[in-house]
Amino acid sequence: MVRSFKSKQRVCFPLSHGHNTHTELHSTMVPLSLLFHLLLLAFVDLSASTTEYLKLPLLHKTPFPTPFQSLSSDIQRLSLLHHSHHRHQSHRPTSSKSPLISGASSGSGQYFVSIRLGSPPQTLLLVADTGSDLTWVRCSACKTNCSMHPPGSTFLARHSTTFSPTHCFSSLCQLVPQPNPNPCNHTRLHSTCRYEYVYSDGSKTSGFFSKETTTLNTSSGREMKLKSIAFGCGFHVSGPSLIGSSFNGASGVMGLGRGPISFASQLGRRFGRSFSYCLMDYTLSPPPTSYLMIGDIVSTKKDNKSMMSYTPLLINPDAPTFYYIAIKGVFVDGVKLPIDPSVWSLDELGNGGTVIDSGTTLTFITEPAYREILSAFKREVKLPSPTPGGVSTQSGFDLCVNVTGVSRPRFPRLSLELGGESLYSPPPRNYFIDISEGIKCLAIQPVEVESGGFSVIGNLMQQGFLLEFDRGKSRLGFSRRGCAVS
Repeated sequence: MVRSFKSKQRVCFPLSHGHNTHTELHSTMVPLSLLFHLLLLAFVDLSASTTEYLKLPLLHKTPFPTPFQSLSSDIQRLSLLHHSHHRHQSHRPTSSKSPLISGASSGSGQYFVSIRLGSPPQTLLLVADTGSDLTWVRCSACKTNCSMHPPGSTFLARHSTTFSPTHCFSSLCQLVPQPNPNPCNHTRLHSTCRYEYVYSDGSKTSGFFSKETTTLNTSSGREMKLKSIAFGCGFHVSGPSLIGSSFNGASGVMGLGRGPISFASQLGRRFGRSFSYCLMDYTLSPPPTSYLMIGDIVSTKKDNKSMMSYTPLLINPDAPTFYYIAIKGVFVDGVKLPIDPSVWSLDELGNGGTVIDSGTTLTFITEPAYREILSAFKREVKLPSPTPGGVSTQSGFDLCVNVTGVSRPRFPRLSLELGGESLYSPPPRNYFIDISEGIKCLAIQPVEVESGGFSVIGNLMQQGFLLEFDRGKSRLGFSRRGCAVS
């Protein structure tokens, strides 16, 4: 979302790379020659309106029937995110609009986005993930009699006239982890770039790192073809995180992290260095549509700037993929809690801090701060406890209440004081969830400080806010009123 494609198009040069499970595995220094190569990626039609951005619907799916199973999946994802962070430490040296759909790979609350890949376009559903860089899809080399691959399940590379594997000695290939041993033959003209991502639970995607044309919708409703989008064509996909019910029908992952190969970085070079999303309350019936918007939506809409609050995005060299923010304090019903500010800090080893993540449902808070928040809520909540031995005692949540017969139960108001003197004040429905009929529980969990873990603001806490990831100015914008204008 640049103000003018012709005169003010800006170029994004992220210099670090990471990789998670939706979690990246290692960081890579980007050579100067690669920056020029990235500029030579085939250009998008520049006749777009100066106020256009990409607008992609986000779809939400709940693969787990109970909150306890969702919690278990979130804990698995958190473990993978932390594992990725420690892997980083060991390796240290116009805009577009799409609807977002919440799904799950190593997390119960991810959102899915539908894209059309190839020529002619093939529609695929990907997990939209701010916690990873690589965009990859499940692929097949099938050319005829491909009935074993239902439409939308697999990208049929040989059915596309624009599919182009990257050469193994190209600078672009240096950005992805490669198999060992690597069968790259530097003397052969058609020796393809092979990638291999192995996640901490043993799940794996491997195949050819390639380029392809993607067809997406703009905010004006017109189609736009984006050429030479780099992605992983995964001919081999295995493991519990990437197949089965937890992946919930997705065909791959759209990486929206901060690294140079992420979908957001690649389109940032064409549309401006921002992307935004609004995650609407999916418990409503019918649920409103959520959207992922790629481009400078805040600048292109007249009154958006005045509605937005901003907090700086921090950089952790040991986890360059993630979007870190600074929490300065916590308020419950307007009273600041006695939490030592050091518990929120990133230390010199890259431990601690707070990440905002689209792929985790609940919010996870470093344990000393969590204990203060839990105590404050227990003091302020005036509702009865559930019956002992009921579902809440096996739920895994530390605070549950019985709201049976209470038409409008009152819950304490939580506010987070963020860097940049901004205040994030979500409504109670963002942190108290229904786990059974008449029972609500506090949807916040502790993270152990001793393990070097970081806090995570999950997508439930983000619901109802327009969130702008302004990578150019390295800041996160948020507004309770912004979703109405997106």
